[in-house]
Amino acid sequence: MANKVAHHKVFIYDTTLRDGAQGEGISFSVEDKLALLKRLDASGVHYVEGGWPHPSNLKDTEFFRRASRLRLKHARLTAFGSTRKAGVSAGKDINLKGLLEAHTPVIAIVGKAWDMHAKEILGVTLAENLAMVRESVAFLKSRGREVVFDAEHFFDGWKANREYTFEVLKTAQDAGASWLVLCDTNGGTLPEEVRTIVGALKGRLRAPLAMHAHNDCECAVANSLAAVAAGATQVHGTLNGFGERTGNANLCSVIPALKVKMGIDCVTDAQLKGLRSLSMFAFETATRSPRDEMPFVGSSAFAHKAGLHVHAVEKNPRAVEHMNPELVGNRRHIVISDQSGLAAVRWKAEGFGFKIPKGSERGKRVLAELKRKEEAGYNY
Repeated sequence: MANKVAHHKVFIYDTTLRDGAQGEGISFSVEDKLALLKRLDASGVHYVEGGWPHPSNLKDTEFFRRASRLRLKHARLTAFGSTRKAGVSAGKDINLKGLLEAHTPVIAIVGKAWDMHAKEILGVTLAENLAMVRESVAFLKSRGREVVFDAEHFFDGWKANREYTFEVLKTAQDAGASWLVLCDTNGGTLPEEVRTIVGALKGRLRAPLAMHAHNDCECAVANSLAAVAAGATQVHGTLNGFGERTGNANLCSVIPALKVKMGIDCVTDAQLKGLRSLSMFAFETATRSPRDEMPFVGSSAFAHKAGLHVHAVEKNPRAVEHMNPELVGNRRHIVISDQSGLAAVRWKAEGFGFKIPKGSERGKRVLAELKRKEEAGYNY
């Protein structure tokens, strides 16, 4: 294991059922969400965000009603919503009321961390925005819930007005938030920025930090790992990177990167081995075709086509593979093509029960015929 980080446990927070469902073309039924919840629980995920319970959201309200009857072994079911509305007390806010009626042990609430959003999007003063955060967190905490505070647009807010953005985090912490989630909501932050900014918060707050990354610059996984390296102890993401626009941090990459590459305790070895199966189940449930090229769990993640690579695999797979594919429930795959060498022919033949000795004329004839066929337009 390379690049180990001196770190205690990192908690995995899955938001496939809420943020992932915001992906274009994805619509989970109540039955779909319950099935995914059970699989996520078995996979060792620590938190599963189930959706936004609200009187107007009948599907999520029904999901939480049925999910509350399940006996989860690992995951803490989480309901998601927003801070109270401006000018409404926390006790009378319909959104907070819906969150409590979901009867989950954990509630995640999103609040504005960027001063521009508070003033221009919500149309409130900066002081009122802080009051909305403080009163909402305190209200839910007083009702015995573990509160996860999502600091929406945190990184953009930090770059624009770090004093105010820090005050939003501190307000949520002092009101009783158990986690402070640093959200790269627009997905425009780069890994080095994440590491620097999260590092700047280290030691300034009591509450532990979490990372919630979107993938608009294709940096969501890298940003999540950078945040952990800088001190975050919870990572948010979705299965297969499902999510709005370009998606969220892909937990099917984050989890093995944390465990195998960084040596961080997040799931057991047995749970890690079920990762490919979980990924395929999520694709099927979302009625999406699996992406073969996905790292770690894709069917092509450990595929070898070039003759030099196949020759190396035959001698020692470590020469051309960054890890053992079986750790995540995947397998090595040899592709036959006009780029193949004799090693690939032997490997493939053995899979069909044929033994072709090294240097045999039979193997050479097969390879020559393969190349002739590919040149004629065949594909294997």
